[in-house]
Amino acid sequence: MSIKSFVISAALIGLTACQSSDVAQVQDIELQGTWNIEVVADKPVIDYSPAQLIFAEEGNLSGNNSCNNFFGSYTIDGDNVRLMPAGNTMKACVDALMDQEQRVMAAMPEVTNASLAKGKLLLKDAKGNTQLVLSRL
Repeated sequence: MSIKSFVISAALIGLTACQSSDVAQVQDIELQGTWNIEVVADKPVIDYSPAQLIFAEEGNLSGNNSCNNFFGSYTIDGDNVRLMPAGNTMKACVDALMDQEQRVMAAMPEVTNASLAKGKLLLKDAKGNTQLVLSRL
């Protein structure tokens, strides 16, 4: 084995070692399905709130933001995830649920990255701040 081959092999092994982590990439989990929203922008959701995201086939996104139903789309490429809400119903709810609804709708477009940690799906923004914490329904 030449020195050049040894250096390339060592570099590849080093890069592979750097990629291992306790946090699984999204491509390693099944994203499709219904996920309960547990936390929005560092605030836990209101108990018994129906807040959830539904990742369907062909990039269709829907769910409930605590007060209203919404729909839109999502894309996934490795651990890069984008949520693109397009619209929602417009019924009125109590103030606390309306506030939570606004936080959910504001958090979704900020999501750029996803990871799985301790059974929770963490959706983060470009700065690494967790926008949404989800659990599988």
